[in-house]
Amino acid sequence: MKIALVGYGKMGKIIDEIATKRGHEVVARLKETPTAENLNNPDVVIEFSLPEVAFDNIKACLENKVPVICGTTGWLERKSEVENLAIENGTAFLYGSNFSLGVNLFFALNEKLADLMKSVDEYSCQLEEIHHIHKLDAPSGTAISLAEGIFKNNPKYNAWKFEETQEKQLGIFAIREDEVPGTHSVFYRSEVDEIEIKHKAFNRNGFALGAVVAAEWIKDKKGNFTMKDVLGL
Repeated sequence: MKIALVGYGKMGKIIDEIATKRGHEVVARLKETPTAENLNNPDVVIEFSLPEVAFDNIKACLENKVPVICGTTGWLERKSEVENLAIENGTAFLYGSNFSLGVNLFFALNEKLADLMKSVDEYSCQLEEIHHIHKLDAPSGTAISLAEGIFKNNPKYNAWKFEETQEKQLGIFAIREDEVPGTHSVFYRSEVDEIEIKHKAFNRNGFALGAVVAAEWIKDKKGNFTMKDVLGL
């Protein structure tokens, strides 16, 4: 499979290495806006760039009828526009706030726990995410996805806010320190005990592997998808 990488920072370089090891050909490594010429006719684009350029990058790829795997966070107010573009251009789009296979299993566990806790009034939920100091957006896209999974399964909460949970506003602590690849925790606390589920990444390789697996899966498909589709969750 021919893969174009749009955004070639730390993640792009790890994706390049993993894709090559899995037998794929990386035909473009772009730090600039993609065009029909510089994309070099790929089967799939994997986009990990910056929030301020992500929409334009994705739009250009979809208008060239190339399916896009996107892992850039912080631009999602325009996600519906991108999904419409994928349909209009007869191609495919898959956004993941986190492509780690473990994190996507963690998402499913989070939703199950939220459903179990919806009728237990003694517990209040709280989220925490820790990332490296270079991460530009806060809270992380992964934390927002966890919050959305809770909203969908537990009517006690319908919005998120920074720091402590208050009534229907689910609290998220966003911590930036050192070179932490990503740690996400969901807590349910009562006056007598605490239930916690946590995912801790050791490095960026899991994110990169998941993006390549998603690219392998989406080739020749049409429509809008998530990692749930990839993993059959």
